[in-house]
Parts: sequence; C-alpha cells; structure tokens
Amino acid sequence: MSMTPAQAQTILGEYFAPWVRALDLTIDEISPSGATLSMPITPELARFGGIVSGQALAAMADTAMVFAAIGHFQAPAPVATTNLDLQFLRPGKGERIRCDAEIVRAGKALLFTRATMVALPDDKPVATATATFYNP
Repeated sequence: MSMTPAQAQTILGEYFAPWVRALDLTIDEISPSGATLSMPITPELARFGGIVSGQALAAMADTAMVFAAIGHFQAPAPVATTNLDLQFLRPGKGERIRCDAEIVRAGKALLFTRATMVALPDDKPVATATATFYNP
C-alpha cells in the first residue's frame, strides 16, 4: 500500500529540523515515483520585492526530493544529500511555490532525483534542481 500525503506530513513533523518545518511545507502528493510539495510565499521567506529567497527554494527542493526518496522506499529512509544543483529561472512571485520531485533512477546505494519549482497561481517555472542521495 502506498504512503498517503497525511502520513508523509507526519514524517515531516517528526523527523525534520525545526527550520525546515518553519517553511510551512505541505505534502500534496507522494508515490513510489515522486512527491509534490507546496510552500506559501510569506514575508519571512521573501526578499526585496516579495520574491521568495533562493535559500528557501533550495531547502524546499532538497526536502521535496527527500520525500521522493521516502515515497520510493515507502518509509522514512536515512538518505544523505551527496549533490544538490539548482538553476534559478525567474523570480518566484505569487502566492505559493509548488515543487514536483521525481526519482530519475534508484540504484543500490544512490538515488538520482530532479525537481521543478513553479510559482502559483501563474504556473510559471522558477527553478529546477537535481540531487543525488546516498542510502546506506
């Protein structure tokens, strides 16, 4: 049986650092092939001009790709980020950011993932990311 978004949200609350939880992430979808998270654009996360900060986007992307790994394993897994690469495409403005993360390839010890972050409600991509995770 697949993990539900509610179960994943509980994992976020129990296993992740307080500063990650402060991003107010919502697990919208989770499956063995990926996860979708969303985050409100708040004054705490925005810089001049109401643009969400790159640091918040990086943390969101990493967390979303970790949840793609959790969806793959169907349980919390001790994955460690070994590589994280982000490309910022345009300023993140609007109400929320949606991050669609997917498993590209799952090997015995390494998982390769990618994510796309989109500003809502305009549905415009603001950043893409790739990451490699080590699973001992």
